[in-house]
Amino acid sequence: MGLKAALSKPFAAFVVRQMNKWKYNAVEAQTKVFDKLIRQAENTAFGKDHHFESINSFADFQKQVPIRDYEDLRPYVERVVHGEENVLWPGKPAYFAKTSGTTSGVKYIPISKESIPEHIKAARNALLCYIHETGKADFVDGKMIFLQGSPVLDIKAGIATGRLSGIAAHHVPGYLQKNRMPSYKTNCIDDWEVKVDAIVEETVHQDMRLISGIPPWVQMYFDRLIAKEGGKKIKEIFKNFSLFVYGGVNFEPYRAKLEEAIGKRVDSIELYPASEGFLAFQDSQTEKGMLLLVDAGIFYEFIPTDEYFNEKPSRLTLKDVQLDTNYAIVLNTNAGLWGYSIGDTIKFVSLNPYRIVVSGRIKHFISAFGEHVIGEEVEHALLSIAKEEGVEITEFTVAPQVNPKDSALPYHEWFIEFAKAPADIETFRLKVDEALQKKNTYYLDLIKGNILQPLVIRSLPKDAFINYMKTQGKLGGQNKVPRLSNDRKIADELWA
Repeated sequence: MGLKAALSKPFAAFVVRQMNKWKYNAVEAQTKVFDKLIRQAENTAFGKDHHFESINSFADFQKQVPIRDYEDLRPYVERVVHGEENVLWPGKPAYFAKTSGTTSGVKYIPISKESIPEHIKAARNALLCYIHETGKADFVDGKMIFLQGSPVLDIKAGIATGRLSGIAAHHVPGYLQKNRMPSYKTNCIDDWEVKVDAIVEETVHQDMRLISGIPPWVQMYFDRLIAKEGGKKIKEIFKNFSLFVYGGVNFEPYRAKLEEAIGKRVDSIELYPASEGFLAFQDSQTEKGMLLLVDAGIFYEFIPTDEYFNEKPSRLTLKDVQLDTNYAIVLNTNAGLWGYSIGDTIKFVSLNPYRIVVSGRIKHFISAFGEHVIGEEVEHALLSIAKEEGVEITEFTVAPQVNPKDSALPYHEWFIEFAKAPADIETFRLKVDEALQKKNTYYLDLIKGNILQPLVIRSLPKDAFINYMKTQGKLGGQNKVPRLSNDRKIADELWA
């Protein structure tokens, strides 16, 4: 064991002890965060507009601050983008995280000098929790790769602007810099395919022990490594590779193919970072879900998803939530986001401590016929049958077909790229449909009532989704293929 690994263990024990102070006192921690946020933002333009000086409770806050998405908050953000200070948070943001939304075009999410350290601390603590629980620390003595966006930042109104992962790259602790790959020069390459090839060249003969990134882009990296090394498995190329860190998407649809490429099962850590804040991370290899970070400058609200589109939905705090219920998650942050609907849906799998799983996107669903099928349901239906049938999935997306030809009944159309196709596609199709009926009673009623016919599967060729993302300018980085759409835009372009 090297010096870094040896030192990391007592440090991990110290950090876990500190975390436990809020981990099991989460409601109290959230109250302190709420009070601090309100007092800090009292004299901002937003605080004055919403009478923060008179807010003494969450009930007061609810009356003064409505739920907003980016479009609703845009007038305030635009003022910041044009150089105004003290708008959403005291002073100016330290950064803008630039993201591309499906409905809002380019979005500029403020990151403050108070919020950026929370992003870095959360990523560090996820690794330290793993070390403390498992005793495995050797990975810190080897090389670590982070497949991420370019660290090159633009300047907008005097504020450094770029992708969140690129911003975070400037804050990697010094003790990890020598271990970290790829090089800064390679990381700055914009073209994702050129960048992956350069990363392969830089890393193929290194002692790579930790690999981090969004699963489909890590798979592309693995595929090119394997091709370069004449078909060797990743475990042969990187003999000490032992830890995979990921976020952004559910790992399960990609697990089988990634593990086949690796040639063995490795430990993994799930993260829940967003431009708006670092919300949660997997703190245990034995417990389900990710630990909600309640002491990290974010005060959370939760809206039951079946109320989300109501005029006055319930706005719950942590003390009110229940297990196994879908909630839209709403943020109030130390970067100046207030009543901000991030668009994700989550479920609590533990209330002591509070652990969550991400169940989907509030606007990524199919309800062309009132069925309101969500991402969690389609993933479960597909993956459960794929496992049963020995089928491997590379990627998939689902859309409604409202007006099929020949006056046939409408249906859900599943576009699937198989790594290992089913022996009998018709049997597979009907089993997946039956599994979806069991998960969603509205869908079951529509099938039984002959409103819908069972789902249809379109098998796509290799790299179909990669090629689609390339045409959209969204290859690599933090970009993801939506699992569900309530329209045909993605479906029609894929099929074309």
